[in-house]
Amino acid sequence: MEVLEEMSAKSLEDVIKKAGNPVDLLRNSQIGAYVYPVVPSEYSNWRDEQRAWRESAVLFDQSHHMVDLYIEGPDAIKLLSDTAINSFANFPVNRAKQYVPCSHGGHVIGDGILFHLKKNQLVFVGRAPSANWIQYHAETGGYDVKIVKDDRSPGNPKGKAVIRKCYRFQIQGPNAWKIIEKLNGGPVPDIKFFNMDYIKIGGRKVRALRHGMAGAPGLEIWGPYREREEIRETIVAAGRDHGIVQVGCRAYATNTLESGWIPSPLPAVYTGDKMRPYRKWLSATGYEATGSLGGSFYSNNIEDYYTTPYELGYGPFIKFDHDFIGSSALQAMEKGPHRRKVTFAWNSKDVIKAFSSLFEPGDIYKYFDLPLSNYASSSYDRIMRNGKRVGVSMFSGYSYNERSMLSLGFVDPSIKPGAEVTLVWGEENRGSKKTTVERHRQIEIRAIVSPVPYSKVARESYASGWRTEKA
Repeated sequence: MEVLEEMSAKSLEDVIKKAGNPVDLLRNSQIGAYVYPVVPSEYSNWRDEQRAWRESAVLFDQSHHMVDLYIEGPDAIKLLSDTAINSFANFPVNRAKQYVPCSHGGHVIGDGILFHLKKNQLVFVGRAPSANWIQYHAETGGYDVKIVKDDRSPGNPKGKAVIRKCYRFQIQGPNAWKIIEKLNGGPVPDIKFFNMDYIKIGGRKVRALRHGMAGAPGLEIWGPYREREEIRETIVAAGRDHGIVQVGCRAYATNTLESGWIPSPLPAVYTGDKMRPYRKWLSATGYEATGSLGGSFYSNNIEDYYTTPYELGYGPFIKFDHDFIGSSALQAMEKGPHRRKVTFAWNSKDVIKAFSSLFEPGDIYKYFDLPLSNYASSSYDRIMRNGKRVGVSMFSGYSYNERSMLSLGFVDPSIKPGAEVTLVWGEENRGSKKTTVERHRQIEIRAIVSPVPYSKVARESYASGWRTEKA
């Protein structure tokens, strides 16, 4: 009977009805750890790989862990404008922007980067929730568009070759521009932030986006996947004299701890009558149905895990110059107050105490994996002050550059920078049934509310509004 019921679940809506409560479903997900596929865990060691984006230069390989959704047709811009908080009033070809969609209630579904490749031709690059949202509206909204989905590479390819439409690399760090000019054979066009142009690499004309993921100016480049190894080897050879380091998947995700982007808020799709058609469209085996929810914050109301663009630092992106899904709800929220995105710098003695329990009898404190300590698709740890919950921590790990455990999240507006708060690490009742959770105790860890981005280089060099609180 159980097998028949599982087979009958064809959509997210079916899965939620069977589970009874989406919180229970996600808190006890059996999906395991989030995998950054194909790319080696480490090329050297994750400490030196982290250090390189601060001190020399790095090559990030982004070819495998994100969805590439190609959108083409006369209504491509209209589709994206109707589903995003961002304005598309000035979005010419050769420009990119961070795309942020919300539910009808004004809560964040996800985000990602849109590249305007040609007239009526764009590609969205990011995680599954936003890509699914775009695809759903393209298929059901009557838009004159064609969608091609190049899904992220599988975490376990089972011996099969992994091939994408495009490779995607980033060259980042203080020495990045020297390497880029060497590759190009001379000065590079003055590409403005989040604008695109072409450079030369090994005799090939390669498309490039001006970016700054690691704080210093750099480029994101892409091209046909069959050229991936040729381009990679050429970059590594050109960067050897400038200290370039290839970054493995173990260190890759931790750069956001210093630069300030929260990558995986829970997509706000699990409730609401207006969202029901979407839940019926979403697969019973997709990200939204199988993803995991973890951390010390627990509520049996899934909406308590939803976030707003204001809390995630996307307030400056919201433009009411167009009608979009969630616009009326966000207008009602606009005046606030809003919780504020921050970095939490963890107390080293408390972190050491948690680690030391590994060498003591009985239940340990929840294990910290290094350098990235997330153990769920979306993490929510309680932030306390004077016995009251004043915020939530959502993405945590270790920065070798800062010699500190850091996490990203948000706090109530009354909590000022420099305040000491307490982060509760570990889950209730010795832990959920997630495969990534061992039986453990909770521990209180002191933390200092700090700026976002935490890295001074990133704070001072990022363009206004990009992962910062600048309007």
